[in-house]
Amino acid sequence: MNEHRIVREGIIAGLIGAAGVAIWFLIVDTVQGQPLRTPAMLGSALLSIFGARGAEGAITFVLVYTLFHGIAFLAVGILLTFLVHHAENDPEVLAAIIVLFIIFELGFAGLVALLAESPLFGTLAWYQVAAGNAIASIGMGYFLWRRHPKLRAGLSHAYD
Repeated sequence: MNEHRIVREGIIAGLIGAAGVAIWFLIVDTVQGQPLRTPAMLGSALLSIFGARGAEGAITFVLVYTLFHGIAFLAVGILLTFLVHHAENDPEVLAAIIVLFIIFELGFAGLVALLAESPLFGTLAWYQVAAGNAIASIGMGYFLWRRHPKLRAGLSHAYD
């Protein structure tokens, strides 16, 4: 039964994160006068990377990226939830989650900064991606924080 709870919470957390990033880039793109530009650009890049050819166009690119983005966030949400369940009983796991999160975010921001120079990724700014990740992280973290009150007590012991 605990595995089902982890998967269910992970799916919800992943959907919260994916929705946060999607809404952020919809706002950014709309303000710039090009709604859905970012997912279309990233979907096109994904298809190029995997060498997929065929039905191409903005709708296909947006759908491809949305599917990839959703699956990635579901996986991250389930993994994060798994770690949070273990952190309730072992505060050191919470410390490891925090350190790994910082390392992941810095590495991801660096990768995006490098890829932003590629013609595949156009004018995607690293700070826009960092803001989207922050929104997703806050949403997912808040959801899991509220679902697991033992984490608050464990945080004070995580770095003892």
